[in-house]
Amino acid sequence: MADDNTLRFYAENAATYVRHQRRIGRHLADFLAALPVGAKILELGAGGGDDAAHMLAHGFDIHPTDASRELAAEASRHIGRPVQVMRFDELDAAALYDGVWASASLLHAPATELTGNLTQIHRALKPGGLFVASFKAGHGEGRDQFGRYYNYPSAETLLAHYRAAAAWTELELTEEDGTGYDALPTRWLWVSARR
Repeated sequence: MADDNTLRFYAENAATYVRHQRRIGRHLADFLAALPVGAKILELGAGGGDDAAHMLAHGFDIHPTDASRELAAEASRHIGRPVQVMRFDELDAAALYDGVWASASLLHAPATELTGNLTQIHRALKPGGLFVASFKAGHGEGRDQFGRYYNYPSAETLLAHYRAAAAWTELELTEEDGTGYDALPTRWLWVSARR
């Protein structure tokens, strides 16, 4: 993420943010079930490290990253290993990962950069690799009550970004209602794509 206000929010609220209780959901379970045993996984947006800890506990080779230095430090303490500080546009791997997990992280990518970010992720996956990401649905860019930037795509807009980014062998979008750190009703878009 390149937005200074969003990074400032996470810098100033990292300790509070990571205490926000999240449960390991079915999307992560489904993602892991679709990967080979011990698969190499890139996590974009480790947050407090809950998902990374779950993946490690299940024997996966996880490479956790976060654009926020403060969140990366919190996640590193939680999982007991380094979490790389990395923005989405800094990803330069090629055919390295069996899976990429980006739960509630790429929703902060600038809308003008999202297609390019998705191209980089496609390139980072091994052939047949699986990429799962979630976004907050909406009708264009905006900020939440905390000043965090969101790209807020519609389902159609989001799929257009994916299709423009790369020739995925599989591409599926599902929608569901939920909430987030702000405790507000949220329409979530979950995208599953294979290289």
